[in-house]
Amino acid sequence: MNTTKVPAYDAYLFDLDGTLIDTAPDLMHALNETLVHAGYGKVGIELTRLWVGHGAKVMIAQAVKHQGEDELNAAQLDGFFAYFLERYSEHIADESLPYPGVVESLEVLAGRTHKLGVVTNKMQGLSTQLLRELDLYRFFNIVVGGDTLQVRKPEPQPILYACNELVSIPADTLFVGDSSTDVNAARAAGCPVICMRDGYNHNTPATELGADHVIDSFCQLL
Repeated sequence: MNTTKVPAYDAYLFDLDGTLIDTAPDLMHALNETLVHAGYGKVGIELTRLWVGHGAKVMIAQAVKHQGEDELNAAQLDGFFAYFLERYSEHIADESLPYPGVVESLEVLAGRTHKLGVVTNKMQGLSTQLLRELDLYRFFNIVVGGDTLQVRKPEPQPILYACNELVSIPADTLFVGDSSTDVNAARAAGCPVICMRDGYNHNTPATELGADHVIDSFCQLL
């Protein structure tokens, strides 16, 4: 385990899936229900982890493509997406859990009066629901979802919007993520960025994502 010590910042923004919370098990169950409902076969947890991070529609499309099918048209994808949202919302926190050290670290950071926020490509309603069900919502001053603005990560606007709401300049706001999507968004916004080693990094080693630091544990933020 590396012992990188991260400097203190005025504000901290976090990705959600694969960074704060291991959401893949519940996403996989909802995805498989959707696939079976549409006449396809199920997929496993490792493939689900590989596809998480760009939004549920992309995940569904990739799962269908993986089974050798033609790409879904817009109407088909919208229908699959609606079915997925119903299934996922009903079981959003059955097996999803914060990563080790997350709760304790958030408590310390909040206790030091740092400004905390979430910037994710998960829909804002689902993000808020998940954070509430896992008793994490209380730590955050802002939650920006994939549908909060007209664009999502890797565009910088969601991060800049969060910084504006927190009244924190980007250079003093650390972004904590797990993928190239997070790194690219943070860089474009002018924020320092670190990555969790074992997040949903789409098969690219965390050390190759271009972050300022790679950490193994949230405790290294303290």
